[in-house]
Amino acid sequence: MVTFIYFNYMITENNNSFLRIEREDLQGLIEALAESGYRVIGPTVRDGAIVYDEVEKLDDLPAGWTDEQQPGSYRLKRRDDRALFGFNVGPHSWKKFLHPPNLRLFQAKRNDKGFEISNDNQPAPDLVFLGVRACELHAIAIQDKVFINGPYVDSVYGERREKAFVVAVNCGQAGGTCFCTSMKTGPRAESGFDIALTEVIETDQHYFVAEAGSERGVEILEKTRTRKADESEKKKAVEIVEFAASRMGRNLDTTGIKELLYRNHDHPRWEDVASRCLTCANCTMACPTCFCTTVEDTTDLTGDHAERWRRWDSCFTTDFSYIHGGSMRVSVKSRYRQWMTHKLAAWIDQFGTSGCVGCGRCITWCPAGIDITEEAAAIRKNELQRENKEQQDGNA
Repeated sequence: MVTFIYFNYMITENNNSFLRIEREDLQGLIEALAESGYRVIGPTVRDGAIVYDEVEKLDDLPAGWTDEQQPGSYRLKRRDDRALFGFNVGPHSWKKFLHPPNLRLFQAKRNDKGFEISNDNQPAPDLVFLGVRACELHAIAIQDKVFINGPYVDSVYGERREKAFVVAVNCGQAGGTCFCTSMKTGPRAESGFDIALTEVIETDQHYFVAEAGSERGVEILEKTRTRKADESEKKKAVEIVEFAASRMGRNLDTTGIKELLYRNHDHPRWEDVASRCLTCANCTMACPTCFCTTVEDTTDLTGDHAERWRRWDSCFTTDFSYIHGGSMRVSVKSRYRQWMTHKLAAWIDQFGTSGCVGCGRCITWCPAGIDITEEAAAIRKNELQRENKEQQDGNA
């Protein structure tokens, strides 16, 4: 279970009170956030997927849309209602706003005395993350440990993280590749949010049950039209989340998984998955916790101007493990094994938690449909069969 370490999330005495917000009054919440100086980022439909972009009004949200996800497959389809959050996580994760994929570190310009170095140091934007799911809250908590609570602090991440206002949405359904219950990361948001919402749709009612998780959340809810939720409404919200928890598309047995993967470094399954893996790095780009980067220096044709950029990278590229003399991981087998073993095993040794939150993105957005839960299960099953055979041979 991830230990949350957050900025500005002081649970208040009002935190145990639940409020009801009518569907149309959610516009008031968006406006209250905008009036407080925030730019609201939330789910929108674009290019056949639900992605995160700027939201100014309810009509910008994916009303009446859902998604169908399976290994290597993602499709949008219409719902039979006007749900605003009736879908699962898409190709974007919130890390793109906290840990930008392209960041200029500094630039240098030639002058009469040599070079003048200037840092960008642009102030971080005041962003609202609207629609953050429980698994994504855990992913953000993992990156918090890496970037701001570890021995080396990333000041860019830290400033962006501190300013971010988080509106979580509890899941009312589970996708075909979801396995957050296996990782104990969802589907209910328990911490790390300013406001958490549960969408409730009944025959003649459409509303949200809201709770505040910080002083900032309380202040914004006070500017929004609400009323106190009654017991039946709170019960309905709980039932919706429990329903989602019972409908996970995948399962991952995490019992002793670190030791399991360490013991099976030379398992033949690695060759099997290597025959299917394209090393395209989709899984790491879509993953909400992967954070590997590279640094590039560029210059113009005159040689008078140079820049240093930090860009996302992936352990699936040959250049990532390049040292003098060549790459340390030439084979597809070694690269996939590095990713999966790091994600589910070595990450625990480094950061005290798994690097996987069960969002299922790596399964959905793998063009070859490789399933991390299936690969782990295959190794576990084979090891168990081998142990049973050895035991039978010993008893013979």
